[in-house]
Amino acid sequence: MKTIGMLGGMSWESTVTYYQAVNEIVKRELGGLHSAKVLLYSVDFAEIEKCQAEGDWDKSADILSAAALNLENAGADFIVICTNTMHKVAPQIQNRIGIPIIHIAEATADELKQQNVSKVALLGTKYTMTQDFYKDKLISAGIEVLIPDEQGIEAVNDIIYNELVLGIISESSKAKYLRIIDALSKRGAQGVILGCTEIGLLIGQKDTELPVFDTTQIHAAKAAMLSIGK
Repeated sequence: MKTIGMLGGMSWESTVTYYQAVNEIVKRELGGLHSAKVLLYSVDFAEIEKCQAEGDWDKSADILSAAALNLENAGADFIVICTNTMHKVAPQIQNRIGIPIIHIAEATADELKQQNVSKVALLGTKYTMTQDFYKDKLISAGIEVLIPDEQGIEAVNDIIYNELVLGIISESSKAKYLRIIDALSKRGAQGVILGCTEIGLLIGQKDTELPVFDTTQIHAAKAAMLSIGK
């Protein structure tokens, strides 16, 4: 079994979900008392969020690269960055380490193609929704990406940073998300990507008829199956 290097803490609430998911999958696949081999480096999210807010992506790349190098030196065979937004600096991190990073958007694109989804709604932080680093991975896979209008982008982003990363789950916020998802469905979305690892704490398949693609679960499943050679 290969050792998964988890670069987490962004936020720790969603990192918990990663850890649980990879272990559940390994147990399901291998049976008995099997569990995943995991190394976890959990950063201080306040430092990372400050870099985001100030647009200092180079500093955040330095912080995460140092953490990734620690994981490599400790024996990780590959790395999963347990957040969507910070894949913005995945190329910089990859250039400084000798083991592969399993990209969350590439794993999601693979799942969308398996489900024959060619036009998808994307929810996430404002960085993920509006910048190209994430969407380009989907577009290059032949998938059209829809995002909310400006008001919707702000609403989705505010709920992530003011509620979800703090572990706050609000029914009114869920209702806002579902209205935004419905509007994107009317624009032709065949599914919705929960493109922030915390959104799955608020929204699930049971909440909408539109197929839901939870990037946390997709990414964790990819890592788990790679770790056992499947």
